[in-house]
Amino acid sequence: MTALAVFEYHFVGYRRTWRGTVFGTFLLPVLTLLGFGVGLGAYITGGVDGVSYVDYLVPGLMVSTAFQVAAGESSWPVLGSFEWHKIYFAQAAAPLRVADILGGHLLFVLFRVVLSAGAFLLVATLFGTVHSFWALATLPVVVLFGAAVAAPVFAFTASITTDSYLALLFRFALLPMSLFSGVFFPVDQLPLGLRVAAYATPLWHGVDLCRAATLGVAPDWSVPGHLAYLALWVAGGWWLARARFRKRLVL
Repeated sequence: MTALAVFEYHFVGYRRTWRGTVFGTFLLPVLTLLGFGVGLGAYITGGVDGVSYVDYLVPGLMVSTAFQVAAGESSWPVLGSFEWHKIYFAQAAAPLRVADILGGHLLFVLFRVVLSAGAFLLVATLFGTVHSFWALATLPVVVLFGAAVAAPVFAFTASITTDSYLALLFRFALLPMSLFSGVFFPVDQLPLGLRVAAYATPLWHGVDLCRAATLGVAPDWSVPGHLAYLALWVAGGWWLARARFRKRLVL
């Protein structure tokens, strides 16, 4: 229950600032859908993998949006709670365990992830780009995927003291991941080295699962294999993040 109290703290703050997230969370993906899916897609005759480009693109954009939200909410807000606002230290002074502080904040990040993905799924359905009732399964998949992204970023952010390292993380790791993990085109078009790197990222697994769900087809990999791989990222990220939080908060 104490982790829920930490979640409530972040949620109450979000109730005052949610308007500032509307563009990045809701409008920007829709504009990207119109620009890439409808605009550019009109020039891609024959579609991709047997479907129109906009239908192919939608699940990738939905997971990419969840990816950006999970990474963004797990980076500067976490660093600020350590270095600038000292929120974590105030919480540690209360009767809260390290797992409560970390878990409550992670729950809030996942709330933001599923909120943005759910809004995108609704818009995609209104555009007629969802072709299966299995699309509802994308929401729990996105939650697992969001945790697979957020937990390792929590661990990384808890290990640094300046946001210069966050800029490096986004520029050299997260941005290339978003470009070469099957969001905009099939990864089998990549050279072998980049293809293997794409398979190693959690983003490709989330995209493949959600694309299969919205199109009503089988994923490239087995569903249990995808879920197990994402769960490994969650478990490893949680273990590292908890260790780093404990080192900084427990004197």
